[in-house]
Amino acid sequence: MTPQELEAELEKTLVDQRLSRSEKKALQALVGEIDEAALAKLRSVAFEVARRHVDESKQTRHVLEWLEEVMKLLTAARGEAMPASGAYFSPGDEPLRQILGLLGAARTSIDICVFTITDDRIADAILGAARRGVVVRVITDDDKAFDRGSDIQRLRDGAIPVRVDRSPHHMHHKFAVFDEQRLLTGSYNWTRGAANHNLENVVVTAEPSLVQAFVKTFERLWRELE
Repeated sequence: MTPQELEAELEKTLVDQRLSRSEKKALQALVGEIDEAALAKLRSVAFEVARRHVDESKQTRHVLEWLEEVMKLLTAARGEAMPASGAYFSPGDEPLRQILGLLGAARTSIDICVFTITDDRIADAILGAARRGVVVRVITDDDKAFDRGSDIQRLRDGAIPVRVDRSPHHMHHKFAVFDEQRLLTGSYNWTRGAANHNLENVVVTAEPSLVQAFVKTFERLWRELE
């Protein structure tokens, strides 16, 4: 199903500003058939539909209630609650699934501090989060930002603030903090090579002391690289 078809189906469910039982079942069936990248796109489309109706309608509360129901379904339809912590390894899809899932689930903020971003699936999810109103900031390496295939300019073109180091050495971190409540870190570069070939790892945790340590590090770097 194309993004346009998804948008048309979601528009139909919003006609009466609520999700009927049959519409819920149809959405649940759809979610069970798509991968994480498509699920992140579907979340983004739902926010776009809601934003359009809020702009055109005085009945904001009903539109937002509809959106809340859709988000609950898209997050939980597979019965996959995100674990409080976990370790994931490549080659393989698990690290990518975690990154896309966290990008898609973020509600208020995403702070990304990574050496390089060349995987278009991740860049699409970052841009989708920004379009639905999540505040996104990116720190990356100055040299890698100009590599062939780098998505950094795409993110800048999408109005996402990006800062780079100004050093002969590398900004070699690979971490992201979501809603200041969940941390993703590890050796995994945000590239297709990391997913398909490299021996890499991703760790996800909601441990407050670890999350806050990375929040403070990101804020310090963000100020220093202004």
